[in-house]
Amino acid sequence: MRGEPDYILLGAVLALLTIGGIMVLSASASEALAQHQSPYYFFEHQMLWTLLGLVALVIVARIPYWKWPRWGMWLYGGSVVALMAVLVPHVGLDINGARRWVKVGPLVAQPSELAKLAMVVLFSWLLSKNQDRLANFWHGIVPHVALAAVVLVLILAEPDLGTTIVVGATFAVMLFAAGIRSRHMVGLGAITLPVLAWAALGQAYRRQRVLAFLDPWKHPLSTGFHTIQGLLALGSGGILGVGLGHSLQAFGYLPEDYTDFIFAIIGEELGLIGAFLVIALFAVVAWRGYRIALRAPDTFSALLALGLTTLIVGQAAINIGVVTATLPVTGITLPFISYGGSSLLLSLVDVGILLNISRHTT
Repeated sequence: MRGEPDYILLGAVLALLTIGGIMVLSASASEALAQHQSPYYFFEHQMLWTLLGLVALVIVARIPYWKWPRWGMWLYGGSVVALMAVLVPHVGLDINGARRWVKVGPLVAQPSELAKLAMVVLFSWLLSKNQDRLANFWHGIVPHVALAAVVLVLILAEPDLGTTIVVGATFAVMLFAAGIRSRHMVGLGAITLPVLAWAALGQAYRRQRVLAFLDPWKHPLSTGFHTIQGLLALGSGGILGVGLGHSLQAFGYLPEDYTDFIFAIIGEELGLIGAFLVIALFAVVAWRGYRIALRAPDTFSALLALGLTTLIVGQAAINIGVVTATLPVTGITLPFISYGGSSLLLSLVDVGILLNISRHTT
């Protein structure tokens, strides 16, 4: 018997979208005017993607969650092909030394966003289907890890360490929830940590990011610049903020001010109260998402809700951690708030799936 969707979850997401639209307009207006002769250029694009995402949310919320397993392998295969295409010269777009985007006509898409959804759908199905085999490391766990590693390696090759960590951590949470043995989890962690350390420190620019995180003031005009400007924005906001549209950092001082570092502009213009409101709304998303997972009618839907919620909340936690200098700079956007097309669209698809599962919770 179907019930009502989780309106509290939907309300929190709509509130985040509203804050996101307002803040994208405020943070991007000066750059949009300088580059495109209209202060509304980025805001209009954000509103278009928001509309498309809400339409997708409504459609997906009406699709019974038990139909997703049949699309799992197709999504996985499509995302692998798209991630490989990103690495092909003249196909993938090179922006600031990273190949994370492909251009399809007038649209620019980020295949790693599709890969996130594909990973959660596929492994929700496989782990629920093969639960009785997970006690065996070689026959039950290794095949799943090998499938996940294909996507993780391709995302890391873009390079996109932040997304690799989010997707890998989500996969690990799903493995744990599916019931793998503790010693197997510890073994996977022992294998993963050296690889993660190599990924974080193996190249010079990544080592510089870590060093800048440890002491950003040592290189204030180079590797520490993002962190310092973000902290200055947060600190200047005080309790109530300097006022909407009155940010100084948005006038070319803070790089990525309407994408990766938009939380800093929120802190500057809306103060501690505005920043706390955003964190509280993500806490509500986490509460309702994990509640849906706990009350899901079967193992597949429980893992699906768990994975999707972890993706959203994990990405938000990393983004806020970067802006507050709690984590090194990673290039992760803030879900529902940062400017971006494919990220916003796929995040709202995730919410649509969660809403559908919520209609069948016990």
